[in-house]
Amino acid sequence: MISDNTLKELSRIVGKDHILHGKESISDYSSDGTRLIYPPDAVVMPANKEEISSIITLAAKRGFPVIPRGAGTGMTGGALPVKGGLVIAMNRLDRILMIDKDNMICRVEPGVITGHLQQTVNALGLFYPPDPASSDTCTIGGNVAECAGGLRAVKYGVTRDYVLGLTAVLPNGEIISPGVCTMKGVAGYDLVRLITGSEGTLAIITEIILRLIPQPDAKRTMIAFFKDPSSAVITVSDIIRNKTVPSILEFMDRWCIECVRDELDIHIPHNARAMLLIEVDGDSSVMDKMVDKIKAICINKGSIRFDAAKGGKETERLWDVRKKVSPSLFKLKPHKVSEDIVVPRSRMAELVAFLSRLGDIYRLPIPAFGHAGDGNLHVNIMLDKDRPGETEKIPYIIKELFQKVIHLEGTITGEHGIGITKAPYLAMEIQKPEMDLLHRIKRAFDPAGILNPGKIFTDT
Repeated sequence: MISDNTLKELSRIVGKDHILHGKESISDYSSDGTRLIYPPDAVVMPANKEEISSIITLAAKRGFPVIPRGAGTGMTGGALPVKGGLVIAMNRLDRILMIDKDNMICRVEPGVITGHLQQTVNALGLFYPPDPASSDTCTIGGNVAECAGGLRAVKYGVTRDYVLGLTAVLPNGEIISPGVCTMKGVAGYDLVRLITGSEGTLAIITEIILRLIPQPDAKRTMIAFFKDPSSAVITVSDIIRNKTVPSILEFMDRWCIECVRDELDIHIPHNARAMLLIEVDGDSSVMDKMVDKIKAICINKGSIRFDAAKGGKETERLWDVRKKVSPSLFKLKPHKVSEDIVVPRSRMAELVAFLSRLGDIYRLPIPAFGHAGDGNLHVNIMLDKDRPGETEKIPYIIKELFQKVIHLEGTITGEHGIGITKAPYLAMEIQKPEMDLLHRIKRAFDPAGILNPGKIFTDT
């Protein structure tokens, strides 16, 4: 518990209007995208890195946990105060500090909404590609902490590919600014990459320098249906192998198609068991050629229907299919557990076939959709927690899924991180010498273990 005396000191640091404590006041900071609930002792909303440094210095002296938090959209519990303590909410650090059009970089605070940054740079003819599904609400700081991916990763990469530098507060209160404002820089160990994706366990990020690129001047969206998922995922590899890298290449299986079939103003063949949503971007002069090339590949691989949008309304109609997938899955069961695994593109057909068998064995629907272009699928285990025995199946399904993914030379998380929900399974993928090294890195940054404890590593 945080003492009354400590609360008074925190209030002096951030101002009495920017500290919350008491059950009702902190309820909004007790959960995240997992819907698990872990109340903090208090919440502070600092205005700058100096206030954060003072807070961390106090925490190190008094020995209470500190948990950085963005918008709380994370799917593995990375922002949950599982050991109580103080949540540092980054709401007030929400400024775009600088956009340099000549060098195509920007400097932002961690509380900037990802979608807001994208809109702002788009108006200047620039482009920030990472595009998590929650981009309208998630923050850049949270994206960096989790190394978020998103729809466009197949062509443009993930968040870490755009982070050039950052400013962060260490668990002893010191402020560091590793990284550069240039496209190259190899002075010393790459602390920027180390902190990016560290899920708030090594430092609290207060500023980020991001790389931008020129905005593509055109894009085209297509949809293709197949009789079986194997044909669809084989088509994914064929498209990329034929020197056409779409900006977006999404997959949906038969469960997903059935769930959205009646909600959309689009013809879906009755025998469709898989779907690809494809988008290309670039120079307008080559768009038609790229569409024709992709159409030919899809039809050659057995596509039973192929459509290419010719305008904004048709594009939005095709995107409706993808947007409605996740919420529509609750038609199958009232609850779900989602995992974001990744396998090599060439092994996706094996994975999809395995998911079908796994669902049959455990008698639960396991729909899959997601970023087929980079092998990152969102596997959803649908269940009814009120039906006896269904909840008890989940750990067994997850373990078998992760075992298969690792056998296929994949990874148990592509963009959601480890947090608390995947921590028990991390040793399945990370071998003991590597795990020991990760522990030593954590201790080097945070010897007292005050920063976001309980994440990534299990207590045992």
